[in-house]
Amino acid sequence: MATPLPDTPSLVTSENNLATPSQTLPAFRSPPHNFEAEKALLGAIFANNNAFDRVSDFLRPRHFADPVHGRIYEATSKLIERGQIADPITLNNFFEQDGSLSDMGGTQYLAELAASMVNVINAGEYGRTIYDLHLKRMLIDLGETVVNRAFSPDVDDLAMRQIEEAEQTLYDLATTGEFEGGFQTFKSSIITAIEMAEAAHRRDGKIAGVATGLRDIDTIMGGLHPSDLLILAGRPSMGKTALATNIAFNAAYDYKYEVNEAGDKKTTDGAVVGFFSLEMSSEQLAARILSEQTEIASDKMRRGSLSNDEFDRLVVASQQLHRLPIFIDDTPAMSVSMLRTRARRLRREQGLGLIIVDYLQLMESSGRKENRVQEIAEITRGLKTLAKELNVPVLALSQLSRAVEQREDKRPQLSDLRESGTIEQDADVVSFIFRESYYLERAEPMQRQDESPDKFAERFDRWETRLNEVRHHSEVIIAKQRHGPTGSVKLFFDGMFTRFGDLDTQHTDEF
Repeated sequence: MATPLPDTPSLVTSENNLATPSQTLPAFRSPPHNFEAEKALLGAIFANNNAFDRVSDFLRPRHFADPVHGRIYEATSKLIERGQIADPITLNNFFEQDGSLSDMGGTQYLAELAASMVNVINAGEYGRTIYDLHLKRMLIDLGETVVNRAFSPDVDDLAMRQIEEAEQTLYDLATTGEFEGGFQTFKSSIITAIEMAEAAHRRDGKIAGVATGLRDIDTIMGGLHPSDLLILAGRPSMGKTALATNIAFNAAYDYKYEVNEAGDKKTTDGAVVGFFSLEMSSEQLAARILSEQTEIASDKMRRGSLSNDEFDRLVVASQQLHRLPIFIDDTPAMSVSMLRTRARRLRREQGLGLIIVDYLQLMESSGRKENRVQEIAEITRGLKTLAKELNVPVLALSQLSRAVEQREDKRPQLSDLRESGTIEQDADVVSFIFRESYYLERAEPMQRQDESPDKFAERFDRWETRLNEVRHHSEVIIAKQRHGPTGSVKLFFDGMFTRFGDLDTQHTDEF
């Protein structure tokens, strides 16, 4: 019988002389590895411990395909980090009781590794080869996990969630242990700083970050800076979401870009805005922005009590607004990893210059934590990491505790932040929004039993006068700013249209 061709199942003859494929096992494929490169790297380190510096930034013991080599590398790194010499003699004590090393020859195997050294200069290349093969093994594991999970009958494990988590794992593989990290020369850092200052100088607003469109805020903060985590906190009904939508509109309205020789877009002003709304639907946010810009009360839109003229204004404004680069994701209870995945996707597809999260306490942590403080700590760290990773400002709204209500002076303080320790620590800027009129409206005086009508009238007049003075006033308090001064900014606020503006000018945008 002729020998079958490769990859062709052999044939056997049954009793009825019919040829049938024999039952053969699938060919076994060994996970990618290179034991010789691992031995050569360890030998190079034994020969010259300085070779360890070429791989220590990215190579870890778990990256070795042979677990024994991983343990030897780990012991070697511990000795070197203590300032001791790492060679077969000093490592002997580490492995006298190690059964797996004994099976491979014990001390003799360490000597064999030392003899495997080819060239110390090639240590970095050996390390990169080992790490690259580790990534390939992890990709194989990820692929098998994705396939097996997709076959799972669990109806609650939705396909989109599987895709997002697989994308997050894939991104973690791509960024953990990158070779490109490390020190930059001071010269390159200075050049980058000068380029930022030059970009700011060219702008009319003379700011380096994304302009909020509110003159006094931009003056004290210099705009919203890339890689910064900015917290805007306040009690309910203070106008956090309204201010955030105002900033989103102004940044998107000013968005301009130029195309370089390579065909890539470079933002020259404004920003593409990614708005993650965990509290309100995208339709509600859009209605708010329409109300702000057309000066038509949003409740009239909901009730359908618009006049023909108001409806025509709404249609004209919507035709202008729908071209703005604002993208809203209203998925509830979003985790940081999910937010990061969607932000990266938006940046890849549309570009991204500003992220707004409304609001912090409605986000979920990726894993089970002992208490809410730990969850908030993970969320704020994740948002700060995202800001640095994408090099965009992240503006996160936050609720304040009830401690504000129990004080005579209702102006917020840093200690009023819920789980304030982690939020205050991770944020580059912490600001509060405060409206005195909110509290005055709820403190309307009532006539006391023993109070004369004249006395009550005098007290009521003082209250009414003060309310009229501050009715359209709002205050943004910059309580922490890592790169600039603290202080407070007075803003104009129109509660009917939830619109903020510079206090001395009730500016209107023309479409």
